Amino acid sequence: MMSGDGLRPVARTAVEDDLAELVRLDRVARDHLSPLRGGELHLLWSTRPEPPDGTLRADLDDPDRCVLVGCLGTAVVGYAVASLVPLRDGTSVAEVGELFVETPARGVGVGEALMQQLLSWATARGCIGIDARALPGDRATKNFFESFGLVARAISVHRDLRDAGAR
Repeated sequence: MMSGDGLRPVARTAVEDDLAELVRLDRVARDHLSPLRGGELHLLWSTRPEPPDGTLRADLDDPDRCVLVGCLGTAVVGYAVASLVPLRDGTSVAEVGELFVETPARGVGVGEALMQQLLSWATARGCIGIDARALPGDRATKNFFESFGLVARAISVHRDLRDAGAR
């Protein structure tokens, strides 16, 4: 029951009963990111600590965070987490920290439904913008975000100093 069954994709606010699926998807997302260029450092730097259930539960209760699940029928096949980031002038930006859809459920609108809900949440909260990240070389994610009007405003660069040839 994934991409070819004709079910309409839906994004909804996650609830406590979704916690097991959120934890499962967090682990699948980590496995997906790990082999990508920049994935190893991203996981060390940006992902929630293990085990993820405690911080996911806290996110569900945090009024400054939006936790969504993306569904095909009753099957949870994706999730997204965004948070409010206050800026120096008193405004805020919504930061999409996590947005993931299982591979077999991609291309049918689940990610789009999640992103539309995030945009609605950010707008309702008075955010002046929304930020998200794509790993280098992950053209599909970059194109996905660009389809919602997100464009690069900074490029983060890194050099791994663990190799023997570090200068």
